[in-house]
Order: sequence, then structure tokens, then C-alpha cells
Amino acid sequence: MAFKGSPFVLSALFLVFSVYTSAQTSTEVLLGSSASFPRKVVPLPRSTPEREGVSSNGIAGFLDAIAASPKDEFHSFMFLRHGKVIAEGWWDPYRPDLKHTLYSVSKSFTSSAIGFAVSEGLMKVSDKVVSFFPGDLPDSISSNLAALTVKDLLDMSEGQEPEPTGPVISADSNWVRSFLAIPIVHKPGTQFLYNSLGVYVLSAIVQKVTGQKTVDYLTPRLFQPLGIDGADWEISPQHINVGGWGLRLKTEDLARVGQLYLKKGNWNGKQVLPAEWVEEATSVSIIQTPDPKSHTPKDSSDWLQGYGYLFWRCRQKNIYRADGAFGQYIIVMPDQDAVLAITSETPDMQDELNLVWKYILPSIQKDPLPADQKAESELRKKSSSLALKLPPATADAAIATTISGKTFDMEPSTAPIKGISFLFHGKGCTVTMTTDAATHRMAFGSGKWEEGLTTLPGPHLTSRARASMTGLPPFEVAGSYRWIDESTVELVLRYIESPHTETITCHFDQNKLSASVQNSFDFGKKTTVLNGVIH
Repeated sequence: MAFKGSPFVLSALFLVFSVYTSAQTSTEVLLGSSASFPRKVVPLPRSTPEREGVSSNGIAGFLDAIAASPKDEFHSFMFLRHGKVIAEGWWDPYRPDLKHTLYSVSKSFTSSAIGFAVSEGLMKVSDKVVSFFPGDLPDSISSNLAALTVKDLLDMSEGQEPEPTGPVISADSNWVRSFLAIPIVHKPGTQFLYNSLGVYVLSAIVQKVTGQKTVDYLTPRLFQPLGIDGADWEISPQHINVGGWGLRLKTEDLARVGQLYLKKGNWNGKQVLPAEWVEEATSVSIIQTPDPKSHTPKDSSDWLQGYGYLFWRCRQKNIYRADGAFGQYIIVMPDQDAVLAITSETPDMQDELNLVWKYILPSIQKDPLPADQKAESELRKKSSSLALKLPPATADAAIATTISGKTFDMEPSTAPIKGISFLFHGKGCTVTMTTDAATHRMAFGSGKWEEGLTTLPGPHLTSRARASMTGLPPFEVAGSYRWIDESTVELVLRYIESPHTETITCHFDQNKLSASVQNSFDFGKKTTVLNGVIH
């Protein structure tokens, strides 16, 4: 899902909701995952920037600009030139072995699945959408609905307005049926309007024509040939991969897919995805109409340069990208023979792209550059020491002994949370949260990140969706805590397979607890207050 920085402020923002109103456990863990194939994955080849014609100082300037940015929190990047990794980094506690929530980068993978199905003769982009779902059609089929094609879903020209995703996925269990029942007010193919639900319908079409979930269909065709292992993808209440969001992959996986598209679907001499599809999918299929309420000039917006088949064109010549909310990117630069993969959290995606255009793009030269061992060494040092802010170590307050091991029963207004307990032990704290459905535990370190797993779903744009996060295993987290004063402890819980973080500030007054919760994607604009008492 695109996010702020684009003139298209999606109705996905409607979905922002505290995880505390949707905490749940899944009885269908891993239903949305591709099979794991135990084999050695060959890493991408590595090289130095100068050897591949890129300035190490230019990349270092990019990292310095990120560090100086007050709003852009990067989690990882990987920079490929001539098919080789020349720079990479993860901001601790993020790691190269972890997957990352991709939000709407997922859409470009759904596009790839459609490309494979078309190449195998299972469907055409000119096929009518209604032809795939005879059992889900409304009683009356309008001329616009009858005319709606797969291509219209691919380039976001369905003709529905407003964008329907948020209300549908939170209220209904049959998202295809709901999509088909929504009036199409503009002739399909004539107007662009971002529509994540339409991409879910594409995923449903893939499952219809192949008999497989999209993630499983892509596994032998895309993931295995590229050496991508362990992809997982959320599923809907109808057991269909959600298509428009919900895919999780590692940063190097994103770089691999970018390299595949850079080479027109060819991977190490094998044509994995037809070159004709890559060209068609990444070319301009429709031009966006600027939002009249926005004052952003077209030449300064990367969301007004045309749209392909679930790929965005960029304002820099011949560059295109897959992108997702909060700053997840696969940026493909054909003229420069380069790929940049990024995971992050930002309220301003345009600002992040501006950093790429300002620092990365000018650093790329046509020919190899003279070796610069000092600059290369400094870049390696800078890249290997990247880290997000860690709460400082503090001694436990005296009240920690009093409350440790006790359970605070929460007020009914905090439902579904029933109780919260704290166990302080040395330089660590374990927090246990109980709901009607489950018990969730999170570990926090003092002056360090305590890594672990939790079944508590983290903050997410689609937390209000029916079956939200179904198909995913327990979540990797890193927690740290500090005492602010003698009665107040701050808990920072990073969901390190997603862009997001929760900060829980707990104030203790004898046997009472008042906790304020902030999700990072609210950027300080929303606080949830929880109250409890020890009985």
C-alpha cells in the first residue's frame, strides 16, 4: 500500500487500529506459507563499489543523510550494480536473515503471478473478471462490471470510487463477492485510483486458474529459481493470499527479484519470466490524475509518473519500482544496470526517494572507478555499525520488587486484554498479557535488545481485517526497557519482521497501573491508555 508522500492517501489508513483491539491467535499458522525447501541458497556475488563504477563516498553520503533525517527510519538496504552486491546494511536489531513485511511491494509479486499464468495459457489480461467468479456475482451486472478486465485490475483502473479496501476487509468474509457488488462509477480502464482490493481479486483469479495459492504457485516458478526460501503471505477468510499486501521476504530476496526484472526476466542465463511480460508490466499503462487538493508539482512527485501492472514509474528517466507503505522498495534502474532494495518506516515516502535520487543515483558512473581503499573501508565500517536508537540501561526502581510477579486486572474498557503482569529479573523484564483467546509473552532487556518470539500480533495497517495476519508464524520481536523515574517504566517492542514498533509507558501507583501505548506508524498522533489494578 502506498503511503504519505503520495498524493493518493489510501483508505488503508482507515485500517490503522491499535493491536490491542484485535489481539488474536491463529489456528491456521503457516497456511499462507510456501513450502520450505532445505537446500543451500547461493548468496548473490559481492564486489566493491569502485570496481563496479560507484562512489563509496556517494553511498556513505546516503547513509549520513539517513542518520540526519528526523523522520526516516531505515531498516535495511542492498545496492546491486552489474548484478553484484556493492553495499548493504541492516540497522540493529534488524538482521539479514529476517523477513520484513512488504505491504504493497506484494502487489508486484501478484503481478508476476499473473504474468506466469498468462505465459502458461491459463488466462489473458483481456479476460473479463466476472468470468472467473460465476458464483459470486451480484443479481444485477452493470455494463461497467461486465466490461471489467484483468488488465483494469492490474493498472488500478477498476472505476470504483472511493477505494473500497478498508471497509470490505473489516466487515465481510467473502472479499471477492463484496468487490463485485461495489458500484463501478467510471468506465473501466479510464481513470486511475489505487485499489488494493482489486489486487486481492487478482490473487483469487490466480488461485482459480491454477488451483494453488499465489505463494505456492510462485514457489517453483519464481522463488526457487532465484534462491528465495521461506516466503510467507497472509491469507483471507476464504484461504486466498491477500495479494495486495501481506507478503514477507528478506532484503536480499527483494534485490534478487529486482535483478530478475532488470534483466527482463532472465536469471543466470535462464528465462524465468517472459521478457515480453516484464516489458509490459513495467511500462506506463495509465497516467495518474493529480489530486486537486494537492499542491505537489508533477515533476517532483514519484506518484504521478505513470503506472504499469502493479509497478510504479519514477520521475527519474527509465526507473521504475515496486513500493509499499512506510518505505518498502525494489527500485530498478535499467540505464544504470543497478537495483536498490530498501525496508524502512517513514511518514514521507517521497522524502526517502529524494535521498536515493540525491545521493545514490549521482554516485553511479559508466565505467569502473579507481580503487579507493580508504573510502571503501569507511563505508564498510559505517554499514556494519548501523543501529536504531536503543533505550539506555537503567537500574530497576524500588517498586519493581513490589510489582514483579503480580498481575494487574485490566478495566473492561481495555477488552480484549484481561490482565498484564511484569516479572523483573536482573537486567531483564518479561511482560505477560492475557486475553480471552491466548496468553502472550514479551521479553525486554536493559541496555540491550532482548530478541524472541511472540504470538501477539503487532501494529499493522490491516489489523482490522477479517483473519488479519492469518497464515503467519509467531512474530520475531526485540524488546528493551528503561526506568524513566521511580514509578514509570518505558517498554519498547520492535516487531523486527515488520516496519513497526510499540512503545508502552507504564506508570505504577501502589497497586494501580496506567499504561499509554503508542504505535510507531501513528508518529505520535495517537495514544491508547490502559488502566488496571492488582486485586
